[in-house]
Amino acid sequence: MPNFLAKNLKDIKLPVSLDGVEFIWEAINGDEKLVYTKALDCEFCLVVKNSGDKYVIKCDKLSRPANLKAIQKALIAYKDLFATDVISQAIALKESKNSSYNQYIISSDELLSRLDGCEYKSIFVEIGFGSGRHLLYQAKENPNTLIIGIEVYKPACMQVENLARINGLNNILLLNLDARLVMSLLKSNSIDRLFLHFPVPWTKSKMRRVVSEQFAMETKRILKDGGKFELRSDDREYSDYTISCFMDLQISNIQIYKNRFLEISSKYEDRWIRQNKDIYDVIYLFYGSSDELNLECEFEFDRPNLEQIKSNFTNKTIKNSDHFIHLERIYTLCDGSILLRVAFGSFYRPEHRYLIITKDSISYLFKKPLLTIENIKAHKNLEDMLRCVTL
Repeated sequence: MPNFLAKNLKDIKLPVSLDGVEFIWEAINGDEKLVYTKALDCEFCLVVKNSGDKYVIKCDKLSRPANLKAIQKALIAYKDLFATDVISQAIALKESKNSSYNQYIISSDELLSRLDGCEYKSIFVEIGFGSGRHLLYQAKENPNTLIIGIEVYKPACMQVENLARINGLNNILLLNLDARLVMSLLKSNSIDRLFLHFPVPWTKSKMRRVVSEQFAMETKRILKDGGKFELRSDDREYSDYTISCFMDLQISNIQIYKNRFLEISSKYEDRWIRQNKDIYDVIYLFYGSSDELNLECEFEFDRPNLEQIKSNFTNKTIKNSDHFIHLERIYTLCDGSILLRVAFGSFYRPEHRYLIITKDSISYLFKKPLLTIENIKAHKNLEDMLRCVTL
């Protein structure tokens, strides 16, 4: 990640700008400060860390934009304005060799935007696509279908993105996210097929499994009338567990196969077949329709008591059955306002946000949280905490 080190920094009053980059204000906590920055239509913070004999300047991880060039441009401007005796730097502006290509790996926000204007006849989703053999096969065989791949392992996403580009497949979207988060964002009755091939069985830690009773209910909700969920696994116990979860639904139609031949196989399946292991298929078929979630929340706050929030703040975590809140750190602005760093929401995909708190208002900096059940609950708890000053 771009950064530079300097022995000294000039004391220049903000706001200030250079070469199209604006530095608006700064918020301080001990030996660290955040500099609110605008560059190339992006808004984010730079982190300035005093490490004793030097300063480390880089982009704040929490607010980091996807546009790497904006970060590089901001760091160069900050260096030229503030730094003296630069020790080292890794911020050279370079054109990305893939800048003219379609970007397959997208954020959850972009997924929602793409789905709102989706013109494909059908949508397939694959959870944990690994090497991408099955996902790429489905994309080739179904050019009028949008193929959404979800994978928590970033190198796998990058590998499949490259293969999709080489093969000219434009009906693929990839998300480097937890599948449970993505499923919670999908509309009811929107997915034609959902694939889960050779998931990690987590025999000794079943809470980490993709499949659960909640997963079965979410699968039922997002599938269209006639839609299918397909598990393919070499683990008999995991297959039995999946059957049990889906049989707990009020109405369930399930097909079970053993050693069924498919046109395409993953590298893991090839390995299991060479070892003469059995392969199990569990297919859940949904008929009917599901209600929409109808989630509503503006993610807004009442007028705060700024001084009480300042004096009562402590680093603390509050856990509930399906969500949590962690008050992490407080920064102070020169006008007396504060910046509060918080983490909250679901345990499997927490939100990390800054709250800007003035004497008149509280608001999320940069963007509001995703509209999920867990985030709504956490926001309401956070609102109560800030209103009642029980920090």
